[in-house]
Order: sequence, then C-alpha cells, then structure tokens
Amino acid sequence: MSGSAIFETFARAPLTFERGEGSWLVSDKGERYLDFAAGIAVNSLGHSHPHLVAALTEQAAKLWHVSNLYQIPAQERLAERLAEASFADKVFFTNSGAEALECAIKTARRYQYANGHPERFRIITFEGAFHGRTLATIAAGGQQKYLEGYGPKVEGFDQVPFDDLDAAEKAITPETAAILIEPVQGEGGIREVPVQSLKRLRQLCDKHGLLLIFDEVQCGIGRTGKLFAHEWAGITPDLMAIAKGIGGGFPMGACLATAEAASGMTAGVHGTTFGGNPLAMAVGNAVLDVVLEDGFLEDVQRKALLLKQGLAGVADEFPQVIESVRGSGLMLGLKCVVPNARLNAALRAEKLLAVPAGDNVIRLLPPLTVTDAEIGEALERIRVAAAAATK
Repeated sequence: MSGSAIFETFARAPLTFERGEGSWLVSDKGERYLDFAAGIAVNSLGHSHPHLVAALTEQAAKLWHVSNLYQIPAQERLAERLAEASFADKVFFTNSGAEALECAIKTARRYQYANGHPERFRIITFEGAFHGRTLATIAAGGQQKYLEGYGPKVEGFDQVPFDDLDAAEKAITPETAAILIEPVQGEGGIREVPVQSLKRLRQLCDKHGLLLIFDEVQCGIGRTGKLFAHEWAGITPDLMAIAKGIGGGFPMGACLATAEAASGMTAGVHGTTFGGNPLAMAVGNAVLDVVLEDGFLEDVQRKALLLKQGLAGVADEFPQVIESVRGSGLMLGLKCVVPNARLNAALRAEKLLAVPAGDNVIRLLPPLTVTDAEIGEALERIRVAAAAATK
C-alpha cells in the first residue's frame, strides 16, 4: 500500500493547521491565515472561544456518553431553549446535518402515515440544493455528480427548478408529503430564495396539507443576522434541520418540529446512539449563550453590511474577476467571472481562507465573532487576490 490510508474522497489543500485563535488559524509552519471559511460555516464563534472551551472541558471531566436510554438534563435544556427561540415545540438531536435532514424526511413521511395517508411520502425539492451525503439526502439534492455510481436513486423526491413556484405547485400529487428547501442555498452558490417565494411556499403547503421543511444547516444559528434565515420572511416551517453553527465546531445537529409535525414520532420509531450526548449538549448550550446575548445578532447584521459594502467596492474595481456579490449576513458569495478555483487559489496565497461553491461562486463565511478590523484586513487581502487573478 502506498500513500495515505485515508479514503481519497477529498481534494485537500496542502495545508495543516495546529491551532486557532478567534478568526485566525496557525499552520504547522507558524503562518497565520485569516479564516473566512470557518470550517464551512461551522466555527460560528471562531476558534478556541473561551466560553466553548470551558463548557467542553468542564463536561469532559464529568461525563461523555450515556445513550438515550436515560434522561440527559442538558438535552432537555437545549431543546427548550431552541423551542423558545423558534417556531418549534419538539427537538431531536443528531450528529450531523445529513442526519438532521434524514430525521426531517422521516418525520414528514411518518406524519402523513400517522394521519391516515401512507401514500403521501414524496417530497418536492429544488435544483441546486445540497441536503447531505446519505443515500436519501443525495436523492433529495438531486445533483448528478453526487448520485453517480451509487445505484438506483432513493425513491420519493421530485425536483423542480430553483425558485419556480409554479413548477412546485404543478409537481404536487396525491402522493406528496412535504416541500423541502434551503432558505439560502449554500453549496448551490449562496442563492437566496426571495421572501415572497418562501411566503408562497407556506401558503402552498397549507392549501395542500403538506409539511414545509427548511434546511438551515448552513444558513441557521445567526449566519444571516437572525437566529434562523427564514425569520426574514416572517413565516415558519413545520420542520427544520440545523447543524454546523449550533455546535461551533463540535459535531452536532438537530431536527426541530411543531408538535403537530412530530406527532407520528412515537417511542421506538426513530433513534440515535450518539445524538444529544452530554459533550455535544454542553457545547450547544454554550453556543446559544453567546448567540442569544442581547445585541449579538444585531452586531452580525452591522458587520455583514460593512463586509458586503466593501466587497461591492472590490467587485466594482475588478469586474473582470468578480461579477457580483450575493447573500445575506455573514453568508456571502462572490459570483466569479474567472474560474472560482483561480480566485480561491489567489485568496489562499494571501493567507485568506474561503470556500468554493456551485454556480462559480466563492463563499465567505467568517466566524460571527469576526471583528471590524479583521473585516478590513480581509477586504484588503481580497483586493490583492482579485488583482492577482486578473493575470
């Protein structure tokens, strides 16, 4: 055997990091990188946040895992806090975003089954979506590059063009159980679903007896300047999957539901071994301590405007590299004219980390704790990188 013993499923950058401090990562060579990738929107409070470190280490000295055979008080507390801060009445904890989506899909199907409609199992999704890497979630996402080579696509997902609500309505059949959508597509290229479209989806679901499922794995937990992105539209879903930011770097996710939507999920019909473990719950509660502090989300909105305006200036200066700036909050995308890989390489050369996405976009996903000075520093590095990418 030659080379690494790890599966070769990642095209990794030749970079190794040893430690992190806030918005910065330090490589094994001692070089400092400004992290505007945040582990793909995961490190919501940056690296080594003292409150998160304290919560994790304190819990680690007490108890790591007991399983869901027993009461877990920190799980009850986090569920109550999430419910209080959202539309939800019930929460199921998972280890990842894909698992949270699997739970949402199963919950929607189970709801229809429990209400006398076992034939209603199909879910309408939208082109460009990314819902995870399991067999069901790649079928939901519908992207051929993720489906290829894995045998027959999991049955039950009907895809329509992005933001085509007429097509969505036409796709509704007597077998439809739910509609699933990301309020802001992440992997798809930071594409926001217009507020009016989200409102119309809510109306469609109400009219046809369907559940509305939001995937806020990437856009939730303050990323857009509200706790959840759908709040900007003033409507609520029946089910929502979250992950990434709620763990601040610790693997965890959750499926949030109204009591009605979760009514079919009775004892024994679903489960998880690691989901909701004491370590994850300690960190999740610590993340909420910070994100729900008075003024925190308003400050995210203020910093987001600062960053977006600065990026618009760079785009104006280098129209041959950047076509436009899109997104909301600290979930922004640079729609590129040049191949996004070229701009990403130029950014990395300036020691700024970003994330490529679909639609030839570069994602900028800094920690929500990023400072004004760091935003200024990032804009300067992006400007230099854009100039280099013209050559």
